Amino acid sequence: MTTKLCKNDPSPVHLRGLLRHFADLRDGTHGDGAISRTEKEQLFAAAVGYLDPFTRQTLAEMNETLLLGSGTITFTGIIRSPNGDSTAIWTLGWPEQAQAGIPPVTLEAFFGHGFHHPHLRGATVGVWPLNVFSAADAAAELPTLRAIASADLHNLVFRSDYRIVPAITSGNVKGGNR
Repeated sequence: MTTKLCKNDPSPVHLRGLLRHFADLRDGTHGDGAISRTEKEQLFAAAVGYLDPFTRQTLAEMNETLLLGSGTITFTGIIRSPNGDSTAIWTLGWPEQAQAGIPPVTLEAFFGHGFHHPHLRGATVGVWPLNVFSAADAAAELPTLRAIASADLHNLVFRSDYRIVPAITSGNVKGGNR
């Protein structure tokens, strides 16, 4: 199933990547027919480029709203490990998180050396298929990126406590019914 076939697809945009993922598994390919690891790594590199602005947007939204602008977004670029894994990591770190000794909020695109195709994950959140072959595909993943980052922060609060979230400790957010 190629990106071209999905342009007129009536499926909800947030499910198209998942459909492509399952079609890849069925067909033994990735993207527009990539079979070799080299071809798939080229698609992975392109996907990271397409995802970058949406990943940064996701983390910037979290930084402004929950961390009151105190955080710093970093990006590793694509890193290849000695065993053949490829990864690209975006993080959002802030003073309270660092003081608590817990990892930053993380969005990671990774392509394990034994994997059929790449995936997304967080520091504390499991995997989601990474089937992004265009800017439109990457834009459709914005809700997924937001969900991964939100779940990651939620899990980090459990590793420490609510005081790592400046929006809560500033006294500007009230609890209960609204």
